[in-house]
Amino acid sequence: MSERKLHQSQRRAPGAPLPKPIHAATALIVRRTPSGPTVLMGHRSAAHKFMPNTFVFPGGRVDPEDHLAPAADALAPETVQRLTRRRRASVRLARALALAAIRETFEETGLIIGQPHADALDLDAVTPDWRPFVETGFAPTPGALDYIFRAVTPPDNFRRFDARFFLVDADATHGVIGGTGELVDLQWIPIRDAMQLPRTPSPTRGALATALELVTTGARLPQAADAPIPALITRYRREAIEYD
Repeated sequence: MSERKLHQSQRRAPGAPLPKPIHAATALIVRRTPSGPTVLMGHRSAAHKFMPNTFVFPGGRVDPEDHLAPAADALAPETVQRLTRRRRASVRLARALALAAIRETFEETGLIIGQPHADALDLDAVTPDWRPFVETGFAPTPGALDYIFRAVTPPDNFRRFDARFFLVDADATHGVIGGTGELVDLQWIPIRDAMQLPRTPSPTRGALATALELVTTGARLPQAADAPIPALITRYRREAIEYD
């Protein structure tokens, strides 16, 4: 399936109401190697309604429990300012976005973005969605995430997301790659190669290009509070990069 056919398969039925974008978050886990940076990606099966048969990063929608999850640290102030700029998100939502990326990464890959909590958490107070994570002995560390890219699903899609992409250094993760099976064939792919994979959606390519530039130029992370964030937006049926 070409990218054009993939987009056509996501279109909403004529006359169907315009869906409101759902807040979502994605983690680009990058590992630096002598031959260049690689990123962890997995294959989404053909059974998925949204972006089937494509290689994607771990991620998904923000759940209500993500607003309540415990954490070992906080997002960097610069990251919070970039997420909340132009009232794109509240401070509470900014935290939930980062935690959603961490939870989805754990569920889909088995990797833990966190640090040991030394049994300092009351497991009875942890919501069901987060209990498997904290039962590993770790608490999430949103401070390990840096916000680098945003993409909003086009208005003609039957399902829409306002997705924020976070860059994570592989050294900040723990555990063994596994997950629930929602993503299969999980592997570390050179970022330049990942950009050339067939059926790679434009949001994925945009996030990969942004991550590659930040990693190869040695940019300071987290980025400054006023750093521009590329955002892939569709207006009048044309996709273009704008800057938040």
